[in-house]
Amino acid sequence: MSGQQQTVAEVAVVDYGLGNLRSVTRGLERAGAAVDVTDDPGAIADADGIVLPGVGAFSEGMDNAGPFRELLVEEAEAGTPLFGICLGMQMLLTTSEEADHEGEGEVEGLDLIPGKNVRFPDTVKVPQMGWNNLSVEREHPLVTGPAGSDSDRNVDGEYAYFVHSYYAQPADSDAVVATTEYGTDFASIVANEEGNVFGTQFHPEKSGETGLTILRNFVDLCAE
Repeated sequence: MSGQQQTVAEVAVVDYGLGNLRSVTRGLERAGAAVDVTDDPGAIADADGIVLPGVGAFSEGMDNAGPFRELLVEEAEAGTPLFGICLGMQMLLTTSEEADHEGEGEVEGLDLIPGKNVRFPDTVKVPQMGWNNLSVEREHPLVTGPAGSDSDRNVDGEYAYFVHSYYAQPADSDAVVATTEYGTDFASIVANEEGNVFGTQFHPEKSGETGLTILRNFVDLCAE
């Protein structure tokens, strides 16, 4: 899986001022995507798939992404694949304890996957920083590859790279695609009921072959 794949889909990475854009772009290009890092609503709407990256606090992320909120919801409801990474995944949910913990009150997420983000228990070191393994709980093309993919597309039991203090707690357990254990079993990959909105708490662009597999699966979904 080394080297750059033939381009199979056009992916827009939303540039809203937060996120590791360079490494996300490199990872997607290796996975076969033509990548447009953009804050242009037209370019985002025209893409085969959308990536919402993110590093930082929930409230700042939602403030910065505010101009794109309506567009992202519209694209998700239209069936466009929307992939949230780290903070971007948390922003897919309804609320987060982080804003309240920081004294910033109630902050509304995109609410594309109903639920809230909660802080790790005090029994573990926060943030979780480093490698941890994935336990796939149900089938989804992001973790197993689209129909007809080879068995190497499955990431069950593989390791990914995490840096976070909060984790997603979806309202519907069916939204949990994979879990990871760190003081508690938490949702490390989530998806909406329709399957086109999903997120990883870890950074696939920093997760070696496991992350590249995830990104290849995403790009192939965008090409369908």
